[in-house]
Amino acid sequence: MNNKKQQNIQSEKTLTEIFKYNAEGGTSEYHVMIHATNPEETYEEQLNAILNVYDNLLVGELKGAVAVFKRYFLSDAANQAVTLLAMTTESSDCALSIVEQPPLDGTKVALWVYLQTDVQTQVLHNGLFEVKHSAYRHLWGGSAFNRAANSEYQTRLLLNDYVMQLMEQNCKLADNCIRTWFFVQNVDVNYAGVVKARNEVFITQNLTEKTHYISSTGIGGRHADPKVLVQMDTYAVLGVAPEQIHFLYAPTHLNPTYEYGVSFERGTYVDYGDRRQVFISGTASINNKGEVMYPGDIRQQTERMWENVETLLKEADCTFEDLGHMIVYLRDIADYAIVRKMHDERFPHTPKVFVHAPVCRPGWLIEMECMGVKACQNKEYAPF
Repeated sequence: MNNKKQQNIQSEKTLTEIFKYNAEGGTSEYHVMIHATNPEETYEEQLNAILNVYDNLLVGELKGAVAVFKRYFLSDAANQAVTLLAMTTESSDCALSIVEQPPLDGTKVALWVYLQTDVQTQVLHNGLFEVKHSAYRHLWGGSAFNRAANSEYQTRLLLNDYVMQLMEQNCKLADNCIRTWFFVQNVDVNYAGVVKARNEVFITQNLTEKTHYISSTGIGGRHADPKVLVQMDTYAVLGVAPEQIHFLYAPTHLNPTYEYGVSFERGTYVDYGDRRQVFISGTASINNKGEVMYPGDIRQQTERMWENVETLLKEADCTFEDLGHMIVYLRDIADYAIVRKMHDERFPHTPKVFVHAPVCRPGWLIEMECMGVKACQNKEYAPF
């Protein structure tokens, strides 16, 4: 038995959006978005308000759950990241992602947390965060970075290091990595280097147009250190069989990414004994010829983006109702009011955050990514 529930909790200083997937006798999972709601407060005041709400959730509404991944969205990482790390050191209990992608509601910080129950967790010696339950080891990584000379070299080093991290855990990039995120400073300039390095490393790992790629988001975002041009988050699973992992294509609406020179999957779903998890890559207003749809029209681009995501979800036998969270990226902050209104009307209870982050192609005004879960009985597989 399981049930899904969405709820919004408004307090004096915060708005908290929660998605619950409760699995009776199994691992429950939750997505939480916590937003500051008083833009006039200082960064520390806003951060404290968010942290207080999160602490209260762990002893109240979500008692028994542990965080497996957190991402903080900051408005000014150079001035905020050190304070964040100092204030959260004692509670750095999971893979941690910190990226400058300013919340578009005018506040300085927002938080997405993914939590689970009945799991064993530890930080591995190589920095990955391990989550164990049933027959699987889930490996999360957050905010990997280096200071190599340019975005191509930084990406190449990030991926090569990650391949080695996985090898140490008896994993392979092609077999076990489910999801990556690349945050690129000045994406209009530096994304080409990311693409070149990723394409070339992937070939060495048997990730080609004839095999498969990995679901991913490549988007504008920056580190506190201006020398860091690319940072990477990752998720891999050890213990899954190849037949448990399925890739999403939606050929009526989207084309294979290699047709325009990049190497990622549009989406992936993983079947476990008791559920299906789906990961939708960063998805924009594109057609199945790789062309930008509705240039300059934010409303139509938003609707086409939804249509593309909905088609990918349908291929996984899922709907928007199965989504645990949405992250919506906007190139132009002036589009926020329209986009926020459209999403609030269609998805009033789905946890979501809107951030300023240019998409990898200038013509795309908006992009979204999401993660979902639904009950699924597969007796041949171990439960999640």
